[in-house]
Amino acid sequence: MQGGAPTHWHLADGTRVEVLDFLDDHSRYLLHIRAASAYSGPMVVDALQSLIDQHGVPASTLTDNGLVFTARLAGRKGGRNGFEKLLEAHHIQQKNGHPGHPQTQGKIERFHQTLKRWLRAHPRPETIADLQQLLDEFERWYNHQRPHRSVARRTPATAYTALPKATAVTPATEPEWRSRTDKIATSGTVSLRYAGKLRHLGIGRAHAGQPVLMLIHDNHVITSHAATGEVLTEHHIDPDRDYQPPTRPPS
Repeated sequence: MQGGAPTHWHLADGTRVEVLDFLDDHSRYLLHIRAASAYSGPMVVDALQSLIDQHGVPASTLTDNGLVFTARLAGRKGGRNGFEKLLEAHHIQQKNGHPGHPQTQGKIERFHQTLKRWLRAHPRPETIADLQQLLDEFERWYNHQRPHRSVARRTPATAYTALPKATAVTPATEPEWRSRTDKIATSGTVSLRYAGKLRHLGIGRAHAGQPVLMLIHDNHVITSHAATGEVLTEHHIDPDRDYQPPTRPPS
């Protein structure tokens, strides 16, 4: 499956909006296309989850190195982001294009050229909702009416349904190990970025102000006193929550 950084289009008043899309790499079938004022990391995660719910789990993804797709390659603090965590949860192999080498995403770039030629043949939309209507119309035309040279002049829909789909069957990522130092806040919590969102881990008000070392293995966190090494708490992070109660009571 291919998806690059969101491309852009302009509304009638000149407002720049973003369009996120994903293609099936073999058949060129357009799996997802949506417009928004701008795409954040959580919005990209929601888009991929919607795609999985509708079409099943892909074997791999190929994207560029934008921060909505990867935090590890950008060297950002906080470990893997939400997109990477979702791939990990479904054992989907993540592939990233080489920086400064856009040809890696050549198929999605050619698709964007086709999309924009089609949009230029229509009046500029007034709103994002109007643009989405155009994109929905384009999706039907592209998938079901337009023969594609790369799939023997068949439509992408015909090519997509002709063969079994590649699916992820084995874990595709190495376990994530990292550490973090912090000082316990007056609220008795420490903060930790997990899956692209800041979480607050409960330690206990009795330890406020003390320095701690957190050892993070995927969603498992062991927090110890940075000076004495005494283990204070353990957490198993629930990605649906901000506040994380300890699984091991504070010492």
